[in-house]
Amino acid sequence: MSTRRTFLRASAAGGASVVLSGAAGSPRASAARRDDPRVYVLVIDGCRPDEIDDELTPRLAALRRAGRSYPQARSVPIMETLPNHAMMMAGVRPDRSGVPANSFYDAHEGAVRDLDRASDLRFPTVLQRLRTKGLTTGTVLSKKYLYSLFGERATYRWEPEPLMPITDHALDGFTHAALGAMVRDADPHLLFANFGDIDRFGHADLTGGSIKLLRRLALASTDRLIGDFVDFLKESGRWRRSVLVVLADHSMDWSDPFSFVSLADAFKDDSLLAGNVAYADNGGADLLTWTGPKPQRDKAVRRMRRLARDVPGVLSLHDPHALRLGPRGGDLVAYCRSGWRFSDPNPLANPIPGNHGHPATAPIPFFIAGGSPLVRRGASSARARTLDVAPTVGEVFGLRPPRGGYDGRSRV
Repeated sequence: MSTRRTFLRASAAGGASVVLSGAAGSPRASAARRDDPRVYVLVIDGCRPDEIDDELTPRLAALRRAGRSYPQARSVPIMETLPNHAMMMAGVRPDRSGVPANSFYDAHEGAVRDLDRASDLRFPTVLQRLRTKGLTTGTVLSKKYLYSLFGERATYRWEPEPLMPITDHALDGFTHAALGAMVRDADPHLLFANFGDIDRFGHADLTGGSIKLLRRLALASTDRLIGDFVDFLKESGRWRRSVLVVLADHSMDWSDPFSFVSLADAFKDDSLLAGNVAYADNGGADLLTWTGPKPQRDKAVRRMRRLARDVPGVLSLHDPHALRLGPRGGDLVAYCRSGWRFSDPNPLANPIPGNHGHPATAPIPFFIAGGSPLVRRGASSARARTLDVAPTVGEVFGLRPPRGGYDGRSRV
């Protein structure tokens, strides 16, 4: 993929400016003269479906009522922030997209590393595939590692700034400004945006006191910002051709400070396993990889299963192949129970109470709104998934399914 980019200084509401980058030679807002549909995928990172209501998030609740909602929608457990975003744009499971969990054991590097390189996503996304049809795409991603993962796949992109310390994400106010500026100045056919505040406050939420209040304030603020974006689409005449896909990549669960699971602690006195297992966890799930001699792998996995199943807080154990995680999914996957979290390789590795990646955080909000005649109305009993976003986008624009087809299905 070409790395030649040009920089555009776009206009945000209130007269502020936002810097966007575009592929060299990309048309600037040329598509605005055409009556093609526009799809806006808005990801409310970490939002629970029960948090969308008339009291706390009235604008989102109204959008959900006016469009097509999926109350039984689910994310893919174990697939944390980056992988679920990747599957939204690829429409295929990890064994085909090459994407494991957020962190995984890299045998080439001999260490656990984070999934944050553009080369980690190995399947063509709708961001790229639409460009082959002469359509334009854009990304407004609030998290630095999401921006890194998607790289230059979109025609236009916003590099999140300014970044908050520790969380490495841009506050939703800045994300909202970039979202409006990109629509106003570049007008891409597909725009993929991520609002990260709810997730970041959710990880710190102790389910009580002032931190919980901050999460509620973040929910109310994000609701207002998305409402403002809808108002902008209506006032600018774009609403009649708009399809909004609104969903979360996962929801959120909380654990007490001492309700953690350390499988490394359970394995440390075993002569076979001690020092021969790599741990990559995302709070709700733990990927275990055998790093010892290959001939002993099957015996070691059986031993891991036997010792892990009796550890308090462990919900279930799974073969990564049965979960379709692909070769980078490790040798054994553990889920924790609701109210617990994994903390490996030591109890201090994951001190934050909010976590996801396990079945407790699979339920997500998922609905389709907008003024386009493509948008159906009413609630559906179908179990929509994060995998359904790419085929939905593809159907709107008449894009043929990729080789081998999608693993999700269109919801328009």
